[in-house]
Amino acid sequence: MKTLKIAAIAILVTLGACASKFETLLTSNDVEAKYKAAMDYYQNKKFARAAQLFESMAVLTSGTARDDTVQFYWGMSNYRNKDFYTAEGNFASFIQNFPRSPFTSDAEFYRLDCMYRATYRYELDQMPTRSCLAAINEYEREHPDDAAHLAACAEMKHDLQDRLDRKELEAGKLYYRMEDYLAAQVKLRNVLKTNADNFYREDVLYYTAMASYNYARLSVVARRRERYLVFSDDYLNFVGEYPESHYRKELDGLYRKVQDVLGTEAPDATDQAAE
Repeated sequence: MKTLKIAAIAILVTLGACASKFETLLTSNDVEAKYKAAMDYYQNKKFARAAQLFESMAVLTSGTARDDTVQFYWGMSNYRNKDFYTAEGNFASFIQNFPRSPFTSDAEFYRLDCMYRATYRYELDQMPTRSCLAAINEYEREHPDDAAHLAACAEMKHDLQDRLDRKELEAGKLYYRMEDYLAAQVKLRNVLKTNADNFYREDVLYYTAMASYNYARLSVVARRRERYLVFSDDYLNFVGEYPESHYRKELDGLYRKVQDVLGTEAPDATDQAAE
């Protein structure tokens, strides 16, 4: 027990000395010592301390040959420490102040990554998503040969576009669940008018057909026929694009039912779609 107490006291004394040394270094004007220590902390993954030291020497190295290196690693230290909000500010300032630095391309990419990490899931505001997509597109135009980062950019873009597409689908489904079938039809049709390549195109077409069917089913008798014909068109469009869809069985049954209501024989849906 006595040995353990001695060991614990020794550790505390050592930690206190280290902390004291760091605090002294933090307030020092010795650029060489601060720079070496900051790089050591960074290499040893002590990113919070590295960030503090790089920040503390930023004014001291301003206008010198080390200016861009210190500013870049200040941003990278915050980035590695997962302080993405501060890191984005670091990188944005760096890009503005050092457009010709050898670190600029990396700073632009890591700023994008910080923006990406600040976006929200699809249910929430997607303005940050759109801003990030625009920034990624600009980066790709300006760095067409940057193989090191373009693959990551493509993954980010896919994920961001998926959120936007999912949000559009869910907006249409919300009207559908509320049984406002006309509003659901309008919303879902507009989804594909503005973005025909929506990742959820199959689901959009399915819910469009279902909204058409239910809107017709609940219509007054005088309007029912024309609205069932709209459903028939939506059905044929769907099976023409997705003949093997897991929605097919349900829609086939509704289509046959509609043909019975219309007093016509239901033709083969695949043949109709082909026509």
